[in-house]
Amino acid sequence: MALPKQYRLTSTKEFAQVYQAGRQASTKHLVVKRMKSPGGQPNHGCSRFGITISQKVSKQAVIRNRLKRQIRAALQTLVPRLRSDLWIVIILRSAAIECDYWQFLQELEQLFLELEVCDGH
Repeated sequence: MALPKQYRLTSTKEFAQVYQAGRQASTKHLVVKRMKSPGGQPNHGCSRFGITISQKVSKQAVIRNRLKRQIRAALQTLVPRLRSDLWIVIILRSAAIECDYWQFLQELEQLFLELEVCDGH
């Protein structure tokens, strides 16, 4: 299931802003970059996300898409607990190919706590 449009970073310019100005934390499988949304206002009560996965991870689109679906599913579990004024980019590393949904959920939770993305829960 796709994230609703209001939760997505869509343009290359938005991704570039997060890459340049964002704080970063990483694990063996994921890198998370986050920054306050420009202007600092909450985005309709939700943070916005982007997911990137290089062809270096897998040449097969089927595998890359499966990994993105697992990340989106984990995000939907975590969204209610997240702050509403952030732009977040999740980058999958080559080692992510061996992960399942539960590992992604656990690592995202850990990285979000480290980057203070969770809303005080």
